[in-house]
Formats: sequence, structure tokens, C-alpha cells
Amino acid sequence: MIPRFFCPFPLHPGAHVELGADATHHALKVLRVGAGDTAILFDGRGGQWRATLQPAGKSLRATLDAFEDTDREPALDLTLVQALPASDKMDFVVQKAVELGVRRIQPVSAKRSVIKLAGERAERRVEHWRNIAIAACEQSGRNQVPAVAPILDLPQYLGMAAQQNGLRLICAPGVAVRLRELAIPEGPVSLLIGPEGGFEEGEILAARAAGFHAIGLGPRVLRTETAGLGAVAAMMALWGDW
Repeated sequence: MIPRFFCPFPLHPGAHVELGADATHHALKVLRVGAGDTAILFDGRGGQWRATLQPAGKSLRATLDAFEDTDREPALDLTLVQALPASDKMDFVVQKAVELGVRRIQPVSAKRSVIKLAGERAERRVEHWRNIAIAACEQSGRNQVPAVAPILDLPQYLGMAAQQNGLRLICAPGVAVRLRELAIPEGPVSLLIGPEGGFEEGEILAARAAGFHAIGLGPRVLRTETAGLGAVAAMMALWGDW
């Protein structure tokens, strides 16, 4: 499999690009690439570049050879709105959601969220999740990196969502409505997932007031890190490119 690397700057024909320290270490120590090997570079604007690798001291230089207008983005414009879970579960959610094809990830802080992040801690964690999203794109073949938005309190997010168009869904245990019963959406979709312990009743009512429709995911109660990913996979099968 040809290694793929994200470049955080615009690429252009014939450019010589030095890979970052982390990418260089991964390429040389893990992938064991050598002089003249081929790699794929992408800058997040769509498409990708086939490049030739050459060691340059302690770094690795890539010479762009040809542009490939490859598009692996699903037609479904899906945003996963995930209430903050405990521990490092959000790392897993971000990684797998990107692999499955979401366009955006919006972390929110709900009343039952075990972890509370603010200020510099929140900024560092969001930057960490953005790096996970980049790595997931490199692995899965996506050429456009999904946005990972700054953390919002749930009421703040709901106030913004109420002003937006598109289908808004919230997962709620015990709800009889299933995804397969909904019409194929013509516009963007937002999926709201609760934390461990679920949303409080007032939060569900506030989400409904903001235009969210409650859906169920079957007779079993799923963990927060499973519910969103399961729903995303189902949406991609019903409405996306699966």
C-alpha cells in the first residue's frame, strides 16, 4: 500500500516538499521507505499528488510528480455532534467517524459529561483530535480532512443549530422511529449523541425545540462511543455511498 501524508499547505506541480518530523519518523522507521519510493500527498482541498521520496539529511523530501483528481467524499453531508465521553473514548470516536465519512465533528459538553474541558486544556484536546482526523484520512484514503470544531456547551450548540437548515437527529433510547423509516435527506444531516448516562430530559426537550427529531437504534442500549458510529454506518448504508 502506498503511504499517504497530509500537507498543511497548498501543493502545486513540481514542488519539493519536506515532510514534517512526525511524518518523516513514521515513513523511515515504521514504513521503512527508501530513496525513490512513491508516496501520496494531499493538502485537504480535494485530489491528491503522487510523489517521489528522497532522504534529505534527517528529513524526507517529496517531489510532486502528478496530480490525481481522486474524490472519496460521500454525497451525504453528515455532522456528528458528540457529547464528551470519559477517558480517551473521543479519540476512538473521531478516528472511526472520519474513516466512515463524516464531514464535521462537533464536540459538546452535556450535563452528564464526565469530562469537563475549558480554556487551554480544551484547545489542546481539540488540536489532538484534529491530528487524529488527519491520521484517519491518511489511513482511509480521504483527501479532505473533516473539521473538528471547538467544544461548545450543549445549549450554545443548540442555539446555533436552530438557525441552520437540514435534518437534525438525536439518538434517544426507547424511541420507536428508525433510520430506515425516514425519507432520504436532500441536505445536510446533524446527528446528536449523548454522553455516558444519556441526556437529561430537559436537554432532550431543548434539542426538540431546536428542531431535532428523536430516533432509536434498536432494542439494545449502546454505549456512547458505539451509538454514534453505529448510526453513522447505517446512514452511509442507507443514504451515502455504501
